[in-house]
Amino acid sequence: MSQLANTAISVLDLAPIRQGGSAAETFRNSVSLAQKAEQLGYTRYWLAEHHNIAGIASAATAVLIGHVAGQTSTIRVGSGGIMLPNHPPLVIAEQFGTLETLYPGRIDLGLGRAPGSDGATMQAMRRNAQAGVDDFPQLLNELRSYLADADPQQRVKAVPGQGTHVPIWLLGSSGYSAQLAAKLGLPFAFAAQFAPGYLFEALRLYRDNFRPSEHLDKPHAMVGLPVIAAESDAMAHYLATTSQQKFLSLIRGKPTQSQPPVEQMDWTPMERSQVSQFLGAAIIGGPATVKAELEAFQARTGADELMINSDFYDHADRLRSYEIVADVVRSPLN
Repeated sequence: MSQLANTAISVLDLAPIRQGGSAAETFRNSVSLAQKAEQLGYTRYWLAEHHNIAGIASAATAVLIGHVAGQTSTIRVGSGGIMLPNHPPLVIAEQFGTLETLYPGRIDLGLGRAPGSDGATMQAMRRNAQAGVDDFPQLLNELRSYLADADPQQRVKAVPGQGTHVPIWLLGSSGYSAQLAAKLGLPFAFAAQFAPGYLFEALRLYRDNFRPSEHLDKPHAMVGLPVIAAESDAMAHYLATTSQQKFLSLIRGKPTQSQPPVEQMDWTPMERSQVSQFLGAAIIGGPATVKAELEAFQARTGADELMINSDFYDHADRLRSYEIVADVVRSPLN
């Protein structure tokens, strides 16, 4: 029997800015999608930290999380993720302590190690090139101390933040965060939406090495994956060219805003292969195809939760895709 109907589904919003659009339009669309996801029964709505990328508007991630949380009621809202080495742990604790105080019981803090930017932007952010390489566990421990109950001897406190116990997730696309999450007994999210190659090894490392903690008594693994759902397989593959163009631009070193779908991609065989590697976990199709492939993916991974990223040029198509996913996940019929 399929376990898909018992699997939590969530939303990863990369806050895409489309060609001819604006960051203001993106923010309106994010609120619209979050409200729709809440209505459809999705568990979480996460936003990711990126900088100096023309097609992504979520650089001030905590601010946008607050904006979305303020215009929804029940869905959990959080980061997928905040890049911990980019910021002093105290500042993150204060930001997310503030969010948790404003929206109690609804805020998640997903953490990653990557810069979410290029080298020049790292310098502009004053991030050391070696940040997060060896000191990530120490940074994480410091951050957790600012969100835990205050120690009587603690000289620096996060106000607000101290005692809020904001749930922390570790995010990754390799084995490093999987093993650290296992050691600390934290939930783990794997970024198969752009780096599916190491998925199964990371999940194995997480589950095999998991140590129960005050947070979890057993592993909780979430997997991010791209899903493009439409009324038919043909329409879905046509609409999927928007995300294919985005990764093609990335490969060519010219990141762009979201482009309209095209009838035929203009790429070399090598470029097509490279894009396919990025999108190796993608599920593209009409309702029946999406249901079958989601069931197969969940069975292969044993994921406790699936976080869906759906990249479309037209916002109405994105809303419809999430509707289709919700319908097929909850449908008892094959």
